[in-house]
Amino acid sequence: MSQKESPVDTGAGFGARLVAAGADYGRLCVGIDPHEQLLAAWGLSNDAKGLREFSLRCVEAFAGHVALIKPQVAFFERYGSQGFAVLEEVIAAAKSSGTLIVADAKRGDIGSTMAGYAAAWLGDESPLCCDAVTLTPYLGVRSLAPAIELAGENRRGVFIMAANSNPEAEAFQEQLLGTTGDTVAQHMIDECAQYNQADNGHVGHVGVVVGATVKNPPRLDHLNAPVLMPGVGAQGATMDDVARIAGANSHLVFPNVSRSILSAGPNTEDLRKRVKEQVACA
Repeated sequence: MSQKESPVDTGAGFGARLVAAGADYGRLCVGIDPHEQLLAAWGLSNDAKGLREFSLRCVEAFAGHVALIKPQVAFFERYGSQGFAVLEEVIAAAKSSGTLIVADAKRGDIGSTMAGYAAAWLGDESPLCCDAVTLTPYLGVRSLAPAIELAGENRRGVFIMAANSNPEAEAFQEQLLGTTGDTVAQHMIDECAQYNQADNGHVGHVGVVVGATVKNPPRLDHLNAPVLMPGVGAQGATMDDVARIAGANSHLVFPNVSRSILSAGPNTEDLRKRVKEQVACA
C-alpha cells in the first residue's frame, strides 16, 4: 500500500496525476519484465506460477514507492490465458495501491480493430484496463484516435512511440519527411501535441516515448504531456542523457528503468533500496 496519501484529485486527467505522482515519489517508471532469465535468477519456475510470484512481488516492492509501474505485456502473453490472468491480478493490485500503471502493449491498428484495443486497455469494464497504454503509430497517429479519444474520456493516457531507443528505430525515425522537412519522430510528436491542445493548458494525456539513447532527439517543448524515456541502465544511457533530452521539460519526463532494478531481486526490500538509489539519481 502507498506510504502516503496522494494529494492528486482522482478526477484529474492522466497527465496531471502522473506529474503529481512524480513530485511525490520521484520521476521514475519501473518496468515489470518477467523474462525467462530473470525468473531463473530469482529461483522461480518458467511457468504461470513463477510469473505470478515474480510479478506480484514486484508490485509489493514498488507500489507506493514509484510514480509509475509498467508491466511488459509480451512476457505475460507468452503464457496464454494463464499469463493474462496473472496480468489482470497485477493490474488490480497496482490499482488497489493507488499506484499508476501503464500497460506496455504497443498496440496499433485502424478503425474497429483499434477501438477494440482501446476498449481492452482503457475501457472501464475491461479487467485489463490500466491508467495508460503504449501505442505504435506506424499507420499514422490519427489511426490511433479511438484509443486517444477513449483515454481522454476516461481520464487515462496513452504513450505513442516516437523516438525509440533501439538503433534500428533511430535510423528510421530520423528520416526527413518531404512534406514538412521534419523527422518522422518530430512529426509524431507534433501530431500528439495537437491532441494535447484540447486539454486547455492542463498537462495533456497524449504522451510519447523518446529513448534516452537517442543522439539527435526531437523537440518536446510544445508537447505538454508526459514523456516515457527508456534506455537508462542496461541499454547504456544515463540520467545525464535524460536531462539533456528533457531540457526545460524535466517535470514531464519519466525515465523507464527495468533490468537494473529487477536484478536486485528477489527480496522486496532490496528491490525498494535499488528504486531509492535510482530515484536519487533522477
